[in-house]
Amino acid sequence: MTARAFEELRLTGYFPGVVGKITELHAVYYSEHWGFDITFEAQVARELSLFLSNFQTDRDGFWVALLQGRFAGAIAIDGTLGTSEGARLRWFIVEPRFHGNGVGRELIRSAVEFCRNAGYHKVFLWTFRGLDAARKLYEQAGFTVTEESEVDQWGSRIVEQKFEMTLDAAS
Repeated sequence: MTARAFEELRLTGYFPGVVGKITELHAVYYSEHWGFDITFEAQVARELSLFLSNFQTDRDGFWVALLQGRFAGAIAIDGTLGTSEGARLRWFIVEPRFHGNGVGRELIRSAVEFCRNAGYHKVFLWTFRGLDAARKLYEQAGFTVTEESEVDQWGSRIVEQKFEMTLDAAS
């Protein structure tokens, strides 16, 4: 990304319509590239709506990336299990036309920084094998794969992966 474009990257929180934008981006991308069915879109819409309805600023984080004033992606931290299993990174996605522009890296950086500041000992996320660009970003941030299993989900057969990062107080 050019310095000018990066200067135009702005992270914000909730705004009216963003649940629909995030849901649509997930639904279209994963249907086109992975053959996911309606159950995936419905799950994203339901769980994201529930998350934002129960959002607690001291426990949860939610960032929307705007690049040159346009919706570019999103990420969330669900702290519901923060004291037991760790904080969960969810709904990370970047609009394909903005891939490779640093948007994903900045979203992950903000989410991990939030977790450190909130005092979480661990951050985890669930994804699946084949999302190589996202995996590279996760690994660059310090996440490692801790579990893998083949599952039938969302009308497809995938290898589900759990990534985790341990956060120490000194980080």
